[in-house]
Amino acid sequence: MDRDFLRNAFLRASWQVTRLGMAGKTGFGLLVFSAVFFVAAVSPRNEESSALMGQAEAMNARLRKEPVPTAPTAPTVTATARNLQGDQGLQFFYDFFPYIDSSPFWIKEVVQIAMQHNVEINGSDYRMVREKGGKLARYEMAVPVRGKYPQIRAFIADALRAVPAMALVDVTIKREGVESELLEVGLKFNLYLSEGKR
Repeated sequence: MDRDFLRNAFLRASWQVTRLGMAGKTGFGLLVFSAVFFVAAVSPRNEESSALMGQAEAMNARLRKEPVPTAPTAPTVTATARNLQGDQGLQFFYDFFPYIDSSPFWIKEVVQIAMQHNVEINGSDYRMVREKGGKLARYEMAVPVRGKYPQIRAFIADALRAVPAMALVDVTIKREGVESELLEVGLKFNLYLSEGKR
């Protein structure tokens, strides 16, 4: 009797599965997989989560009972001392920049770095910009160069490293053709120079 019942149940289940089609079989398989995954993975995590929540509540209760230590108060700084520190910091900032008469030295550095990387400089254009009442002057340099991409990239990186008061402002790249390895690049640098007394 039990054998016949099991055989009939199996035949009915297999007949129902064949009736489902491919989409139904996939859905039924996903349903079974979800149930197994929930039992195997999600349920144990729920128990762990409940245990952790209990620990967190116990720690919160303990923290509420303990007195909170107060941070020591910092000594007050007078306004004149604060201004003095600010003025010194500002002076250190301006001392970082090279003096305005040193621009030929820095331009020579840039040219030497270009030669080291086999980058050809095709002329250049320089312009000094002074802001009214400012302590820094901006020396704008337009430097058209020609070379391969890795060479130009290394030249830019080394030039900015060697002249820390210089910033790259603009880059324009032209290539004669797709097969050409040489690039014509227009670089614009700003060299910031101090006008203060040393």
